[in-house]
Amino acid sequence: MKIEKAILAVITTNQSKVGGGAPIFYCNDAKESAKVAANLEAITDGIAHSLSDEMYIIVKH
Repeated sequence: MKIEKAILAVITTNQSKVGGGAPIFYCNDAKESAKVAANLEAITDGIAHSLSDEMYIIVKH
């Protein structure tokens, strides 16, 4: 099974602004969020997009 065009993960420091079916990773600060996003981007072979200072998503195009 090949996944295409999907949100693979959400990384955030603000728990009140996220929900849904993708895995959610909660971080303590912006530095930790950036590190987690970079690692997940490499692990999942996806692309990290910063939606705000508090949130990244990892997507597969």
